[in-house]
Amino acid sequence: MGVARMTEPASLEPPLILAANARMPSARAQSVQLCRAAQAFQGAGTDTVVLHAARRDTPRARPEEVWAQLTTLPTASTSEGAAIPPRRGWPGLMAASCVDWIDLVPRPLQFIPARLQEWSFGRSAARIIQSRFQGARVLARDLEIAVHLLGRPGVALELHRVPGGRTRRRWLRRCVDGGMPVVAISGGVRGDLEALGVPPDRITVEHDAHDPALVDALPERAAARESLGLDPDVGVVLYAGGLLRWKGVDVLVDAARQDLLGGATVLIVGGMEADVAALRQRATGLSTVQVLGHRAAHEIPSFLAAADVGVVPNRRTPRISSHHTSPLKVFEAMAAELPLVVSDLPSLRDVLRADEAVFVEPESPEALGRGVVGLLEDAGERHALAARAHESVQANTWGARARRILTFMERLA
Repeated sequence: MGVARMTEPASLEPPLILAANARMPSARAQSVQLCRAAQAFQGAGTDTVVLHAARRDTPRARPEEVWAQLTTLPTASTSEGAAIPPRRGWPGLMAASCVDWIDLVPRPLQFIPARLQEWSFGRSAARIIQSRFQGARVLARDLEIAVHLLGRPGVALELHRVPGGRTRRRWLRRCVDGGMPVVAISGGVRGDLEALGVPPDRITVEHDAHDPALVDALPERAAARESLGLDPDVGVVLYAGGLLRWKGVDVLVDAARQDLLGGATVLIVGGMEADVAALRQRATGLSTVQVLGHRAAHEIPSFLAAADVGVVPNRRTPRISSHHTSPLKVFEAMAAELPLVVSDLPSLRDVLRADEAVFVEPESPEALGRGVVGLLEDAGERHALAARAHESVQANTWGARARRILTFMERLA
């Protein structure tokens, strides 16, 4: 336990460690978000190392390979395939060991192996931080890490959901009582933390964000449609993101099957292999629906530019969907001036005003269809929504977010 492999240090004692039980590299939203955050801290002038889990089924990769896979800029690689580093260089990348046999047992039996993996990674990551990075600031994404760092100065906890179990809630209380500040990913997370008794002055809310380089990478609409083989005269509806059930993508497919989308072409981009296969099965026989699976980050601007409407059809449950999530795809669509139809949930009201998107009843193909068709038939409303959302999102860049978090950590150190 505690064995680590650091593929490229930012410095001998980097001032910031981002520690998260995540696969790197990975197409999962957690890993993409971690990459964006690390690059932003590095770009803000703070040498940064990502400390992630050494998972059994995830091959090691050099930092430049990881960051280049997750950048939205097509110019991130030379013709020889070598990544071009940003001005301040890549963040460092270190893997911490863990006990990992989750995928070796049937899914109904994975609860105990998953808890063992989380606990072993947390202990391993904390040991590495304590032994190798004395004096560094730490932003921990997992309570299993944070609870092992109690009493160490310069540690903050970033939470993307509020723990439900008694043990994790007890750890959370110990961390906060020990002086650890908390970065909440959404207003819903903050509200639930306060309901558990976490003092409001120990919490800051920092939603996900967008990279201004995304806008620079957007092609013209006609060129984007041509590159994707899309009819220039047919409406295009885009979903780009994960395919977990709570994200509600099946509702979009059902709307297409019931012919509620006005004959528009539906592009569904993203998801892990098993989820993609299941959704393709659900969409069998639908000529208007393309379930495209994972695409490299630098391809996403073409999809955003080609679409007329983006959709975020989250379900009412679980609570991560209704209150906790802060979807990357929302901020990217806002930056790209892609008008949105979204489920009417507190999590989405938290990041979008009433005049910045069309809100519809969750889990209703009919409501989703009415929202989409209404925008497809009203170019003026599409442009007005997109313009207001684009203006609103300008403060939500990854760089600005990184600077605010650093200030918060320094203030409460």
